[in-house]
This record gives sequence, C-alpha cells and structure tokens, in this order.
Amino acid sequence: MLIAVNILILLYLVAPVIVVVATAFTTTAYPVFPPQGFTFRWFERFLSMPEFTEAIRRSALLALSSTTVATVLGTLSALSLVRYRFRGREAMSAFMLSPILFPTIVFGLALLVFYSRVGLSGSFAGLVIAHSVLTTPFVIRLVMASLAEFDPAVEEASRNLGAGWWRTFLQVTLPLIRPGVLAGAVFAFIISFDELVVTLFLAGPDMTTLPVRIYTYVEFSSDPTISAISTVLIVAWMLIGVPVYARFLSVKH
Repeated sequence: MLIAVNILILLYLVAPVIVVVATAFTTTAYPVFPPQGFTFRWFERFLSMPEFTEAIRRSALLALSSTTVATVLGTLSALSLVRYRFRGREAMSAFMLSPILFPTIVFGLALLVFYSRVGLSGSFAGLVIAHSVLTTPFVIRLVMASLAEFDPAVEEASRNLGAGWWRTFLQVTLPLIRPGVLAGAVFAFIISFDELVVTLFLAGPDMTTLPVRIYTYVEFSSDPTISAISTVLIVAWMLIGVPVYARFLSVKH
C-alpha cells in the first residue's frame, strides 16, 4: 500500500512536466495533449525570437551574479553560525533564513518602495541584491548541513601546524565542505534564474528576464513556444541540478 501511494504521489508530481514536454513537439498551433504529430518547429521558433534569446542571456547573467554573492555570503554566514557561540545566535540564524518563509510578493513590493527612494529601481544592481537576498538562505542551509558532518579537529590540526585562518579555510575547510557549497550555488542559480514575482516588481523595461518574458508572452499568445522553452529549462535543470544534489547526498551519507 505504501509503495502504491508513493507511486501515485510521484505520478502527480511528474504529470505536469510530462504534459509540458509532450506539447512542445505537437504539430498543432496550440498546446494539446496527447500531441498530434511530431515536430521541432516550436524549438526553432523559440531560438529565432531575439526577445527570448536576449532574455535568457540576461537571466543567466543575473543568476550568475547573484549566485556568486549568495555563495560567498552564505558560506561565511554558515561558518559563523556553526563554528561560533554568541548571544543572539539563534535569532541571527532565524533572521538569515527568513527570506525562505517571507512572501515574495510582499518582499518585492517592499523593495520596490525602498529602491524608488535610493535610486536602484529598474537597475541590474538592484536585481542582483534582491536575488542574492532570496538565494543566500539556501546556500546557508546546505553549507550548514556539510559543516554538521565536519570534524573541527582537522582545522585545529592545520592551525597547530602554522596555517592561518584563511589558509586553513582555503586548503582544508573548503575542500571538505565543497559538496554543500556547490549544491547551494546550483540551487541559488536555479532559483534566481526562475524568479518571477520579485523580478516583475523590480525589473525595468531594459531588464526583462526570461520568466518575465514568458509571463508577458502567455498573456497574448497560446502557441507551444512556451512549452518548448519550458522543455529546454527542464532538461537543463535536470542535467545540472540532479548530479550535484546526488553528489551532495552521497557525501553526507
């Protein structure tokens, strides 16, 4: 019975993905399932539309920038939360992880009001800051998970041999927690690349990312081009995310 329930849950989760992928190859001018015929027409149309290719480039650049910031801040924050005991540590941990629970629509509206006062509204820097705030908690959680399996005596041995804090971190600590850092970076990149709500509030006319472009496109069109784009993203995220997360789990266990 438990196996049957798990299979039903898995099918429920995978069914929308199967439908989206299937409709990307249909020969009809609108998404239909089961698909009628087989064609790569919608993939060719997607690649021939400069507004989508430019949006992908912009989303990738934004995700790469925010991931870099989130990985550095998240790794250092996780180290301080795990390695040191200080007053208010639990409160600080809850505060750093709060963007995970905070409603993105409220967060986006608050940043819109704040950015309009400080001059960051519609800017690339403003988007990087916003995405970094949203993705840093995921890096913190995954790095903290790696540090939970880490023996501090290894760091103490390195320092006893004359290595300073920075050299110990680069040559001892970082290689041992690399799976958690890498998994956090991949999660941060995917979350930033796919973020819609906050970007919709903050992006200017010259800062349209792929999720925002998809959102505006489906308002006026219903052809399978969006299914083709979604299929490319699904395959890309599976090729990038699944191996990294599997590596992270194998190291933990």
